[in-house]
Amino acid sequence: MFNHPVISADGHIDLPWLPPMLFVDNAPAAMKDKMPKVVDSREGKTWIAHNGANLGLAGGMGSAGRPYVPGQIYRSDRMAAEGLYDDYKRGIFRTADPECRLRDQDRDGVVAEVLYGILGAAFRLQDPEIVETVVRIYNDFAADFCKPHPDRLATIACLPTFSPDKAAEELRRCARMGIKGAEIPISPGMMPLWHNDWNPLWAAAHECGLPIHFHTIGPKQDMSWLTDHRSRRMWLATLLTGFQMSMVEALGSIVYSGALERYPNLKIVIGEAGIGWIPYVLERMDYEWEDQFKDLELKMKPSDYWYRQMYATYQQDQAGVDQIEKIGVNNVMWGSDFPHPDGVWPDSQEFLQKQVSHLPEATRRKIVYENAAKLYGFPIKQ
Repeated sequence: MFNHPVISADGHIDLPWLPPMLFVDNAPAAMKDKMPKVVDSREGKTWIAHNGANLGLAGGMGSAGRPYVPGQIYRSDRMAAEGLYDDYKRGIFRTADPECRLRDQDRDGVVAEVLYGILGAAFRLQDPEIVETVVRIYNDFAADFCKPHPDRLATIACLPTFSPDKAAEELRRCARMGIKGAEIPISPGMMPLWHNDWNPLWAAAHECGLPIHFHTIGPKQDMSWLTDHRSRRMWLATLLTGFQMSMVEALGSIVYSGALERYPNLKIVIGEAGIGWIPYVLERMDYEWEDQFKDLELKMKPSDYWYRQMYATYQQDQAGVDQIEKIGVNNVMWGSDFPHPDGVWPDSQEFLQKQVSHLPEATRRKIVYENAAKLYGFPIKQ
């Protein structure tokens, strides 16, 4: 299709697709009975936490492990037609198997992927000691996942957020294992990202050269307070229309905190956030800084830090592509979001042809290949 390769900078493994006894088998003896695991339930095989929290159907859709219902979501139907969910029932965990992952890359015309992991699932466990154990086990799995094919697979570690010092310690451990980035799951009640107590983590990322990621999360699945099907559908449609723009807060918090000024080697990635809203936010930040916030620890206007140190990924955003010069050709990375139900696999080439084929080749190459290759250390092919 293009005269250059394509990298997906946003893919997923997800807790519901991990080996059912991964955490139990790898936890210290004293922690084994506190680890999430797969059990039989009325809904089918289900991931359950020690506190009874339902972490999703094994092999279910997305990070929440929702059941696949034929005819409900077109993109999920496309994945089902490729055997994704049926394979899981046969014991083939395609998204969590490196060799299967490469075959699915080939099916989609992609030469490499950046893979997020358990997102916010670990933080439903609530207990800091349990969360730290789960995160450490997942990160070990993620490091091993990439070892057979480092030229095509890069995983993002998950960090504990109860303590920035422990998050920094885990980031340094992951860097030593060869992991290419780390994610802070944004969760309710978490310390604001502008808070100075995050400095140990920013310093560790600066020193190790690992980008820090913030990934959007979907809506809560409990809609019992809505009384009828039509109300639930309207609520969900409204939420899904705007949830990506919640990342305005993360973008603003990081910039206004001064972290990017203090740590110029710190890189920030906002995952699956879309990009069409970014020009307005940059303009708004610059205006407010000039008008009343020059007392903050910034030596440049806010948008300059965005262009120097921040990135966003998208899978489908024509409004954003049409504003690519304002957003920054060096600051955008495309991703398929495979295997999430709003992703574009296995039709990525069709989506890309429609959205970016009109762009100059050098610009298109950066968005769908070169920016990700440089940031995550994939070999760059001419």
